[in-house]
Amino acid sequence: MQMALDQAHAAAAAGEVPVGAVIVGPDGTILAQARNQMRASLDPTAHAEIAAIRAACEKLDNERLTDCSLYVTLEPCPMCAGAIAEARIAKLFYGAADVKGGAVDNGVALFDQKSCHHAPEVIGGLRESECAALLRDFFALRRNG
Repeated sequence: MQMALDQAHAAAAAGEVPVGAVIVGPDGTILAQARNQMRASLDPTAHAEIAAIRAACEKLDNERLTDCSLYVTLEPCPMCAGAIAEARIAKLFYGAADVKGGAVDNGVALFDQKSCHHAPEVIGGLRESECAALLRDFFALRRNG
């Protein structure tokens, strides 16, 4: 999760919402690291999870990330949760819950839906206070600065 937090800090420094993601292979190899880049790329789909999934799939030359784990600093949104399911990621570890925009343990709870063909094992709250503080501080600076 530290590497995901490092990516989130880099996103914040670039003026992006501070979310970072890391995908780890079954043998513990880091397959991909990414951060939010929606503003820089002018792409609303450039979330950290999507970028990490794309990079890991390219590295493995496979559209499936079976037996891989995704670490992300914020509970994934509906788009990212859908991509996680489609990529068949085995385990999802996330930091801060997102009551407003999350889709794993909040909102649509995508992995609990009958239409979801694959649900990863989910472990939420990993370094939650640190992940939440980074987001809170980022938005406080934007409101007040």
